[in-house]
Order: sequence, then structure tokens, then C-alpha cells
Amino acid sequence: MKRPGWFMIVVVLLLLWGAAGVFACIQQFRLGAEAMGPASDYDRALYARLPVWYNAIYAVAVGTGFLAALALLFRSVLAVPLAAISIVAILVQFGWLFAATDIIAAKGVFVTYFPAVILAIGVFALWLARRARARRWIA
Repeated sequence: MKRPGWFMIVVVLLLLWGAAGVFACIQQFRLGAEAMGPASDYDRALYARLPVWYNAIYAVAVGTGFLAALALLFRSVLAVPLAAISIVAILVQFGWLFAATDIIAAKGVFVTYFPAVILAIGVFALWLARRARARRWIA
């Protein structure tokens, strides 16, 4: 089935979003707490306390999100499970961060806003992949 023009525009935007996520992840691996600019003492201490698996789950979240968008571009049904894995990884990553640390108390509730946007985009990507599969835009 022919995919509508808007679909390709959205897929390209998801690819750009995914590429930005992969870049941010690599920067965090390289620079640690300083990845987003000058870090406070709190940021450095928080980053030092992250469990070993935290960076791995971050890589899974952004990597599978990017691969899901790539799968949509290349008409692959792998977009559905990849997007689902990304959402699970996002939930684990930020769920642990907010439940196991005092980041909200230290920095305020606004620190939850961007992760909420990240999760919303992940849910949208899964919805789009499932819709594309149902409409046979991917096979």
C-alpha cells in the first residue's frame, strides 16, 4: 500500500529525534554529568551514584527508538517491537531515576517534563508503527 506523504515527514522527524537521542547518549557516555553543559555538584554526585545498568538502559531506549524510526522508513514491521522495547526502557530509566533518587526534591518537578515528552514521543512512535502495520504501509 502507498504511504501518505505526511507519514514520511513524520518518520523523518522521528529519525531526527532518534539521532538526537543517540547523540545525547554518546555525549553522556563521553562526558558524564557535564554532557548537558556545566554540571552542579549535585549533578556530578547523582551521575556518580547511577547503577552500572543505567547507561545500558539509556542506550537501549535511544537505540531501539532510532531503529524503530529507521524500520518505519524501510517499511519493516520490526518498527513495532523496537518501539515497544524503547518505551519499556524509557519507563525503566526514568522510573528508576525518579523513584530511587531525590532529583525531584533537589531540582523541582520541572525535571519530569522533558522525560514526559520523551515518553510521549515513544508512545506516539509505537502508535504510528502499529497503525502503519494495520494499514499495510509496512510489512
